[in-house]
Amino acid sequence: MSESVARPEPVARLERARERLAALEAEIDDHGEQTVEAAAQAYRNAAKLLDDYVDRATGTGRENFAAYVQLEGQFAALVDGLPDDLYRRDAFEAALDAIDKRRLSEDDFERAEAALEPAEAFSRLLADREAAREELEEARKAARLRLRELEAEIADRERTLELATVDLDAPVERLREPIEAYNDAVREAVTDYVASASAREVFALLERSRLYPLVEFERPPEDLRAYVSESPAGESTIPELLEYADYSRSKLDHLVEDADALKRNVATRRTYLTGIDAEPLTIPWPPADAATLRFQVRERRPFVARVADEDVIAILRTIQELTYDPDYDRLQTAAVAIDQLSEDERERLADGRLEDELESLRRERTAIGAALEQDDE
Repeated sequence: MSESVARPEPVARLERARERLAALEAEIDDHGEQTVEAAAQAYRNAAKLLDDYVDRATGTGRENFAAYVQLEGQFAALVDGLPDDLYRRDAFEAALDAIDKRRLSEDDFERAEAALEPAEAFSRLLADREAAREELEEARKAARLRLRELEAEIADRERTLELATVDLDAPVERLREPIEAYNDAVREAVTDYVASASAREVFALLERSRLYPLVEFERPPEDLRAYVSESPAGESTIPELLEYADYSRSKLDHLVEDADALKRNVATRRTYLTGIDAEPLTIPWPPADAATLRFQVRERRPFVARVADEDVIAILRTIQELTYDPDYDRLQTAAVAIDQLSEDERERLADGRLEDELESLRRERTAIGAALEQDDE
């Protein structure tokens, strides 16, 4: 593969943009910047005059003739004011000759515009240079963006390669089985607890989580908390309150002290109330390092003791004991690796493709970085 084909597209785009700009600047330098600017400005002035008068100065009426006189006078003044050594001054003189007649038609304006074309080339040259500068800046931005993308892709593959050293055949079920058993049990226990305990008791448990940073229950909204705390309806379970909220006011009058207050506080918070579950008490998979998992277990235990029986607490105790197992770090690292590695990534690790990808990305990063450094010099 040739070097030009192997260049990353951002590098090729930068080089094309630089070459295009350099060619235009060289062409302008051949004539001289001031010469090109002067000729381009003169062309713009002349073209504007023609454009301003093309409709007004064509025809046979008195107003058309007056406009023609104005055009000829202004165009002649413009040509007379041009420096004698202005490049392509003859184009302006030819354009003046095209409109130097007593009556003008659109064909005369077209001949004048055609006569100006040699001078128009300088105006186009400056416009092309400005467009080339903008394209070079866009190419720089694209290259810098690709460089940021490459950094992320390289970091991702480096992390994946680090996992290649992990024992993927380690018996991670020693961790998975008690954690899954605990999570299933605590979910069932919390479901039963929310269904049987008063809303006031449940809210008290949720409020207690403010003292435990690793138990992230969403605490009740203040207006709902106050209602449950102060109203006799707070002695009802959450499912009962949600059921009451669907009753008519006349039916509710026989069940609660203030039907309007219940509907106002409960019906509007249905999403929050139905969302209370055991997830803040579960153990994430893959598990954290030993020290963090011990802390997670310690923070969950007071809540589990309130909502579940001794069997669930015993499973939690088993999980805590595992964190002291000499094999825990190896099992936990394997669990993380297995969770993070997709089947495709495992195959690419096994056959060496991932290392090849990483090397290719690094080469691209080097090439783009060098191109940007060159462009900044």
